[in-house]
Amino acid sequence: MMLDLTGTVLAVQANFYRVMLDHYFSIELLDEFGQTYTHTVYELLCTRRARLKKIGQQICVGDRVTVEEPDWQGGRGAISEVSPRRNLLDRPMVANVDRILLVFSLAEPTLDPHQLSRFLVKAESTEVDVLLCLNKRDLVDDLTWQGWRDRLNAWGYDPIAISTYTHQGLDDLARHLQTGVTVAAGMSGVGKSSLINLLIPNLQVRVGEVSQRLGHGKHTTRHVELFTLPAGGYLADTPGFMQPNLINTPQDLASCFPEARQRLEAGTLCHFHNCLHRRDEPDCVVRGDWERYEHYLAYLDEAIASQQKQKNTASVDAATKVKDSTEGKQQQEPRLLKKRYRRESRRSEHQNLNSDLEDEDEA
Repeated sequence: MMLDLTGTVLAVQANFYRVMLDHYFSIELLDEFGQTYTHTVYELLCTRRARLKKIGQQICVGDRVTVEEPDWQGGRGAISEVSPRRNLLDRPMVANVDRILLVFSLAEPTLDPHQLSRFLVKAESTEVDVLLCLNKRDLVDDLTWQGWRDRLNAWGYDPIAISTYTHQGLDDLARHLQTGVTVAAGMSGVGKSSLINLLIPNLQVRVGEVSQRLGHGKHTTRHVELFTLPAGGYLADTPGFMQPNLINTPQDLASCFPEARQRLEAGTLCHFHNCLHRRDEPDCVVRGDWERYEHYLAYLDEAIASQQKQKNTASVDAATKVKDSTEGKQQQEPRLLKKRYRRESRRSEHQNLNSDLEDEDEA
């Protein structure tokens, strides 16, 4: 009888996929002395069916998959089907994400509102719930923490303060992660790896140090992987990156700011339906004295410039083509878009010549 095995992809390495099964299986095996023992299988190392490769089906971390022909003793299998995704993050490439855990530190490195705002906007653009966690609570006094909490509340977030050194706030944070898939993100050196080691004992994720010269951490995570949390759910550590790219279109940028969403959802609309909420927009309900409005304007200029660059690139690509020269180098040449620029074939030249001679004979 063929088993209908389903599971979640934990990691993708080369052409192999580690799949955590929804239900574990126990089998009886014989050891080298002929004694029977029970072997429990929780995950399989799988390949992808050729049919999936043929149709271009990509398999990502977090995908829900069906596995066929399991080899229980060898711990192998083959992925035959990928379930429809609820969502897919592009950086990092993780499917079916329930929340983004954005980890920053209150000190060492010092919390920078501009960097934090940029990460928050990027996280909001995924349309996934955002959970903000501030590490190294033990390094700041109560007044500093209270000031940051009030400030972030005005931004639309309720941060959780933790300390990977004193373990403060870890139980509260763990309760938020008990279900679904959580992606941890943030600047290097803020304590993501230390936090994961505490949330998942015996995991031993490599921990980096904070560079004294640059003021931020060194990258320690090399690839995306889902880790099973003891109380349930999965947590993905992601490769550290310094400044996330904002790929929002100008029209969608305001929805990435909770302060702007609150104004837009209040019932009163802007005067123009395509309002970009600049300072000079008439009767704009978003424009105001909220703290991150300056951040919004800066990101808006960046989004407009990026959109224009894409249009210019598309125009250049449509008007030119790349051709190999005799020296083996590639060079761009204008495309011949109109037929009159193409050289007439010899057959057509002969036909036209014969036609002209016939016209002369008739004359």
